[in-house]
Amino acid sequence: MKLKENGMSDKDKKQDTNISRRSFIKGVGTGTVAATVAPAILVSDEKTAEAQTDQAISKAEIQLNINDTLYEIEVEARTTLLTVLRDGTDTGGNNVDLTGAKLICDRGECGGCTVLVDGKAVYACMMLAMDAQGKQITTVEGIANGDNLHPIQEAFIKHDAMMCGFCTPGFIVSSVALLNENRKPTLTEIKEGLSGNTCRCGTYPFIFDAVETASEKM
Repeated sequence: MKLKENGMSDKDKKQDTNISRRSFIKGVGTGTVAATVAPAILVSDEKTAEAQTDQAISKAEIQLNINDTLYEIEVEARTTLLTVLRDGTDTGGNNVDLTGAKLICDRGECGGCTVLVDGKAVYACMMLAMDAQGKQITTVEGIANGDNLHPIQEAFIKHDAMMCGFCTPGFIVSSVALLNENRKPTLTEIKEGLSGNTCRCGTYPFIFDAVETASEKM
């Protein structure tokens, strides 16, 4: 039998090559199975986690006094007041459908969702619906007295204090809250009182004029 320089015969080298090839194929097969099974396991784990999370989310039936109307609504503990106002449904199947409060930033920065809670301006996106129980909630839809507009609403129209109008409901509600606390605010006080609201169209001068005009009628 002829030996090679490394001391292995042709037969031994062939056997060694076959073993290496066989080991490689087995390794690839094992890896393929693992790659196929692992995602399935992960998906299964994710579904299990989601199911456990859904079970852990508690729900409760609450009563909310919104614009002098009492709503009985089932909500999750994490549901915000803004979600209830815009998308909520009472236990009788009736939509709350008060969309004046706008969902814009959803993080308490723009003021587009401002409502009154016991007369104070509050970001509805930052308040849990459960925390609003037992309080008087007033949205922009409840500012007017029937067909009679609130002085601030009339002043906004008079001074054309809006451009796209998307931020207008929040500004009106915040202005009402300001005038409820200070009937004769100075320009500086108006600016400070409305500093939590943002107008991307830049109609601030007209908004400030509207508040000054409304203050003269209150």
